[in-house]
Amino acid sequence: RYEPECDIRTVYQRDRDRILHSKAFRRMKDKTQVFLAAQGDHYRTRLTHTLEVSQIARTIARALNLNEDLTEAIALGHDLGHTPFGHSGEAALNAVHPGGFRHAEQSVRVVQVLEKEGQGLNLTWEVRNGIVTHTSGAWARTPEGCVVRRADHIAFLNHDIEDAITAGVLDARQLPPEAVAVLGRTKSERITTMITDLVAHSGNGKINFSPEVEAAYAVLKDFMYATVYVDKEAKREEKKVDKLISELYARLCDEPALMPNFYMQIAYNEGVDRAVTDYISGMSDEFATRLFEELFIPQKWHVL
Repeated sequence: RYEPECDIRTVYQRDRDRILHSKAFRRMKDKTQVFLAAQGDHYRTRLTHTLEVSQIARTIARALNLNEDLTEAIALGHDLGHTPFGHSGEAALNAVHPGGFRHAEQSVRVVQVLEKEGQGLNLTWEVRNGIVTHTSGAWARTPEGCVVRRADHIAFLNHDIEDAITAGVLDARQLPPEAVAVLGRTKSERITTMITDLVAHSGNGKINFSPEVEAAYAVLKDFMYATVYVDKEAKREEKKVDKLISELYARLCDEPALMPNFYMQIAYNEGVDRAVTDYISGMSDEFATRLFEELFIPQKWHVL
């Protein structure tokens, strides 16, 4: 929608500020990144992941003389629509919602429809395009959007390794030696190598690694998917997420009046499935767990 431009901020600065002050942004602090219900203060959450992506993306954008404000806005908004309980929550919601579920598309829906009680944040097209293309499929139409996609991959791979080592499900000595030889042994070395290589081999609107670093990244990513992301302990907990999400979804579809009025209005205009998906995907881990307990676990009662 048209609106007068700010006297002191560019449109991309304004977009960044609106994302930063949104409710969905604040909720990410209580959403799982990889390790469900991790006991410890130093595991990543969806919010700290977003901040790391933003830092890496801004470094790359500045080095390539791109628009840093646009880059930061895309980075801060890229996961606003992510479910509780990380990718296991996304998979569970994708399984029950008839239209499927992709968090990148939901992130755009958050900024266009759900924030500010249905008014949306009125972000620029370039920011929304960067958000919806940040995971897979077609690449963004701007180099800044492509930078955020690369930064997201750099961030999650390296901080997931660090969190896995902290959790005791990975020993650093297990990392593939061919990847370590190219990228480095420590998180800092790997991130520095990947950023430096990306800057050196990008240009003319293309954001690329060298073939050598691209291959090493692929080896490391495949290793993580074959080990950490399928860890038996983590998978045991993920089965609980499937039940929690599916049970919540079915109950709320049967009784939409259990949802706040805002989502009831969405149910009236766009269907109950859509409203329930919006409601669940916006929940924090703790809120989803608490609602499940309220709806399905007998509560103690007190005689006055």
